[in-house]
This record gives sequence, structure tokens and C-alpha cells, in this order.
Amino acid sequence: MRALSVTPIHLPPEEITRRQARYDRLAPPGLAIELRDVGPGAPGSLDDEESIRVSEREVAAAVAAADGDWDVVFPDCVLDPSVPDGPADQRVPVNGLLKLSSMALAAKNVRFGAVVRNEAIGAELGRRLKAYGLDAYVAGIAVLDLPFDAVAEGESWNAALGAAVDALAAQGAAAVINGCSAVDVEEGRFRAEVVDPTALALRVLVAGRAS
Repeated sequence: MRALSVTPIHLPPEEITRRQARYDRLAPPGLAIELRDVGPGAPGSLDDEESIRVSEREVAAAVAAADGDWDVVFPDCVLDPSVPDGPADQRVPVNGLLKLSSMALAAKNVRFGAVVRNEAIGAELGRRLKAYGLDAYVAGIAVLDLPFDAVAEGESWNAALGAAVDALAAQGAAAVINGCSAVDVEEGRFRAEVVDPTALALRVLVAGRAS
């Protein structure tokens, strides 16, 4: 199975290399992923609604122009920019990391929360979950209030997770979606299970293909 992933923001080559290595590590057997930069028309980070809308437009254009024999295309972003809310008539299916991971949790009747880097991302993630019809499963969304550099660096992200996950667990979350597709999370030290949306979504993709 061949998948194309498109970044939501314009990234330097070293960050593309880091994220590609992460996909190579997380991809289950039978799944090969190629990550491509969305291009210079996209913002350098998602910090407000305007940048999120520009990202969505640029990702949609990159997905539409994608060349190659792909089985599936997905944005490298937990906000699922340009991913259809429902069925769509497309030559190559476009799916989303949030859509796949959140629906997998809901299918198991797991009440979940999410942590995000900033307020704008939190608002968009909430809109996405509502569009997917998952409001009843969402315990809450916590904002970590971190700079963009925390995505690649990871240490400060993990340091901020504890209190946020504890608060979401107190609100009834049995699992918490880590609201960034490119952060490696330390496991086994939180009151609720912290879900890597990328890892879970990739497993769902492969399982769906095999069924």
C-alpha cells in the first residue's frame, strides 16, 4: 500500500527529513509513505485562523495536483486540512489522521480528549470533531500554549503534557489525542492513555486495506 502525505505548512528540508523518518518508523508492514512539502505558498506555522485557512487551501491544491500511483493521500496534520467530512467521489481517497484516529476511539466507545499547541488549533480541532459527528465522545480540548519549535524539539511538549492530561482525565477522558501529528510522546506516565494520532491512523489504514 502506497500513501502520500502532504505537510500543512512549508517546512525546511531537515524537518521534512525528521518527519519522513518518523513515518518510516511508525508505518506498519505493508505501508510505504512518502512525505512531501506543501510548498512556499503555505504558512510556516499555524498560529491563527487565517493561517489555518491558507494551509487548508494550499493542501487541497497539493493533493489535487499529486502525481503518482497512490492508494491513499492524507495531510501530515491532525487538523485534517482539505479532508472531506463524509464520502467523496475522488480517484484517490483522501483521509485524515484525526478522522481515522478519533473514529477508531469512538468505535470502541472510548471517551477522549485532546491536547493542542495553541488556541487557534484547538478551535479548529473542535470544529473538525463536530463535523465528524463525534461531539458525544469528546471530554475536552486542552491548550498547551507552546511555540512551534516544541513540535520538533519534543522535550517541552512532553513536559507540558502532564497537567493537561490530568485535567482531561478528571473530565472523563480515558484517552487523550496528542494534537500534533509530528511529536513523539513519552508513554506510560499519565492518568489517561496518550494517543499518537499518526500511529493509530496508520494502523487503521492498513487494517482497513486488509479487510
